[in-house]
Amino acid sequence: MLSFLHPWFALLAPAPLLVWLALPPYVSARSGLRAPFVQRLARLTGQEPHLGGAVTRRALGPLLALVLIWLLNVAALARPQWIEPPLHREQPTRDLLLLVDLSGSMDTRDFTDAAGRTVDRLTAVKQVLDGFLARRKGDRVGVVVFGDAPFTLVPFTTDLDLSRTMLGDVAVGMAGPRTALGDAIGLGVNLFANSAAKARTIIALTDGNDTVSSVPPVEAARVARDRGIVIHTVAVGDPQAAGEDKLDEAALKEVASTTGGGFYRAMDRDGLQQIYDRLDAIETRRIDIVSFRPRRDIYWMPLAAALVIGIVSQALMLLARRRRPASPVAAEAAS
Repeated sequence: MLSFLHPWFALLAPAPLLVWLALPPYVSARSGLRAPFVQRLARLTGQEPHLGGAVTRRALGPLLALVLIWLLNVAALARPQWIEPPLHREQPTRDLLLLVDLSGSMDTRDFTDAAGRTVDRLTAVKQVLDGFLARRKGDRVGVVVFGDAPFTLVPFTTDLDLSRTMLGDVAVGMAGPRTALGDAIGLGVNLFANSAAKARTIIALTDGNDTVSSVPPVEAARVARDRGIVIHTVAVGDPQAAGEDKLDEAALKEVASTTGGGFYRAMDRDGLQQIYDRLDAIETRRIDIVSFRPRRDIYWMPLAAALVIGIVSQALMLLARRRRPASPVAAEAAS
């Protein structure tokens, strides 16, 4: 589609006509032949002689060429642009952060994989999360792992393959044997500090009781709520366990309810899969479509056309002069 960036230059189009109407014809002084019998001719013809000049009439062809060249130059000044078809780009509208517990209790082999083999909790979690991440198109995803302390495994990115690869390489105990859920939530809140996404979600997965965090999980959840962050908590493992491995379900429920999220309990791999299916339905993907129409300057086209018209018109005028028959006086002089 053709468009003009400076269309007001079109007001210059009638400028030559206004100049032609407003200004008098160009006058040039030329030598003349004085005839002593002019007065006698005037009396015989009954006409009154007066001073004046001759106005040369321009041929129609060159005049049209000049008008067309002027209009093409005005069109070039208006900066014509060709607008290309729109390009669409998907822009993520949500940032999703996964908090994955790597404490020692995640090494407990009480889960089964898709093939029916007995595996540890972390292996089952990674298998389910891999499928969950594969469906997160349209989101920016980050991953934080925690044990004695939280660590950013993957900052927010739309490269879901990177998140899946990095998550597949984690191991039990690499962040310490204990559980620091509150500090992990605090780190997650800090990661959201530069987020411009409309929706911000944390999914926290743990199988232990928080005993080492400097900030209690509930207090960290209140800060997250004030920042507009929703936290879903997933409890993995046996709720009847004791000691460090004991699940503090009350704290996890309060963390979720404080931010408007949900609490889920996974006793086996199938239960964990169902939880992420439910989260997938709750946390629907919302995508903004950003349209952009590239603009290509084509001001050179009217300039090139004006140049071609000028060259052709001059060439035709020269040919016309060459073909014009010589005057009788010139022919006689030549002979």
